[in-house]
Amino acid sequence: MADLSTDFVGIKSPNPFWLASAPPTDKEYNVRRAYEAGWGGVVWKTLGEEGPPVVNVNGPRYGAVWGADRRLLGLSNIELITDRPLEVNLREIKSVKRDYPDRALVVSLMVPCEEQAWKAILPHVEETGADGIELNFGCPHGMAERGMGSAVGQVPEYIEMVTRWCKQNTRMPVIVKLTPNITNILYPAEAAKRGGADAVSLINTINSITAVNLDTMAPEPMIDGKGTHGGYCGPAVKPIALNMVAEIARNPETAGLPISGIGGVTTWRDAAEFLSLGAGNVQVCTAAMTYGFRVVQEMISGLSEWMDEKGYTSVEQVVGRAVPNVTDWQYLNLNYVTKARIDQEACISCGRCFAACEDTSHQAISMSEDRVFEVQDDECVACNLCVNVCPVEGCITMEQVAPGQVDPRTGQTVTEKYANWTSHPNNPAARAAE
Repeated sequence: MADLSTDFVGIKSPNPFWLASAPPTDKEYNVRRAYEAGWGGVVWKTLGEEGPPVVNVNGPRYGAVWGADRRLLGLSNIELITDRPLEVNLREIKSVKRDYPDRALVVSLMVPCEEQAWKAILPHVEETGADGIELNFGCPHGMAERGMGSAVGQVPEYIEMVTRWCKQNTRMPVIVKLTPNITNILYPAEAAKRGGADAVSLINTINSITAVNLDTMAPEPMIDGKGTHGGYCGPAVKPIALNMVAEIARNPETAGLPISGIGGVTTWRDAAEFLSLGAGNVQVCTAAMTYGFRVVQEMISGLSEWMDEKGYTSVEQVVGRAVPNVTDWQYLNLNYVTKARIDQEACISCGRCFAACEDTSHQAISMSEDRVFEVQDDECVACNLCVNVCPVEGCITMEQVAPGQVDPRTGQTVTEKYANWTSHPNNPAARAAE
């Protein structure tokens, strides 16, 4: 069987599945249950400095977005960092790490953007025996209004400065958690690297309002008639997270910087996609909150079976394998042409492909009187819309058209049709070549 163990910046764990810093990792009871369920690591919910206690709301903390089948697609939360005393958290972290030495235990931290505040908390965390720290530069609500969280993560200079403070004052690996609420993820990632970060983790939650109560005219979740923006996570944010992970992995300035992938990981396949785009492990939150800690068993078995099937013997062999195939648009092969094909035996004659193509695309699908749908190659531009709206998986596929075949509309071969565009001055690839 494939070896799922990982060594992430010197932090070893039996598998690449970690619980992210969030409500499920707020106390010893939860973390022990997580380890017993099979999680390879845990990032303890964010600790703050000693002083005035953090006070969370006593009303609803989560907003939700559901699919048509009531499947949870995304959660938005307005919960702050831990509201439990620092000394209690530290005592529990030490106890858990003592009893589970083979599991990764990283502590998330967030204190004011002052060097003394960071210097004060680091020795306390180090004394627990924790494997590393994660700097929470991403929380978009509550703490950001206090000059922490994403307020730091949106300023590369602050990221570099605080990361350097931590590297100078602790022996523990320093992971910098990045906010997606920024124009270009490369700026904070490069800043973290300049500051000496051992790794980055991303993405943190996305600024959001998931719904508005149309009776009270206030955002959900609603606290005494008022609402606020929260941090959005779950399956819906996965595409955003994958892109940002890939951008860091393929950027020359950050290439080689270890990445912990976060954002909508629900299945083993999600995890494999993050790994292939450069993540060394993955962190999970919403899936555990939706299905419970035992969901990790499906992730472990699924990833193991897939790796065996593909011949991968270690997680390291998967990490980054897709990165060379991520490119900019102008470098795509414009001589590669496909056409849609409908499997008539699998077709249920629902007509979705026809309606979508006829109304919003290229009128490339015909419908006969007895509701047989066929693709008209002379109009099909291979946009893939029909594949995506079809409710029957595999019913519609895209088939490559070999160079040399004639396009009925122009009388040109596929190669001839696109040759002019390849060298056209409006083509970005042609301009880049110059």
